[in-house]
Amino acid sequence: MAEPLSRAGRVTLIGAGPGDAELITLKGARLLGQADTVVYDNLVGQDILNMARPGAERVFVGKTAGHHILPQEEICRLLVDKAREGKFVARLKGGDPLVFGRGGEEIEALLAAGVAVEIVPGVTAALGAQARGKAWDWACRWSSAFAPGKAGRSRSPVGWRAEAVSGCPWLRGTFDDFFTCF
Repeated sequence: MAEPLSRAGRVTLIGAGPGDAELITLKGARLLGQADTVVYDNLVGQDILNMARPGAERVFVGKTAGHHILPQEEICRLLVDKAREGKFVARLKGGDPLVFGRGGEEIEALLAAGVAVEIVPGVTAALGAQARGKAWDWACRWSSAFAPGKAGRSRSPVGWRAEAVSGCPWLRGTFDDFFTCF
């Protein structure tokens, strides 16, 4: 495997895709293989973790409803601290790092601390779900709606009940739940 690129600390948020190791981007796999430290969440499978450089530090920060290994603020602090140690950190997130995730908060914390940050998009699980299910029909082929947000805080003007019976696929995610409706 490749050696780390440099000693200047930086963080790359990498989208791991919807769970199939063959769906991570080439760039994501290459950078994962160069990272000193891999900080990963609950939705990243072992096949993808195996792409990490041998000897790379692995830090699990997964969250499930009501149980967080680390609060989000501490995950942000961990990323900043590792980068300040001069490490190249791969922040590996399921799906895409900015869809249904808290990648934006991590980017803000890193930039505020003066840490170089890069984003490598991934195939969001929301799109991967359409390919695996029967979410298509002739009337609304390839259409879906995404509505990320926190439970109880949505001020969306979308009429979700009407959308649910429209026949078109839509997905809504919150930090408390995630469900699909086809």
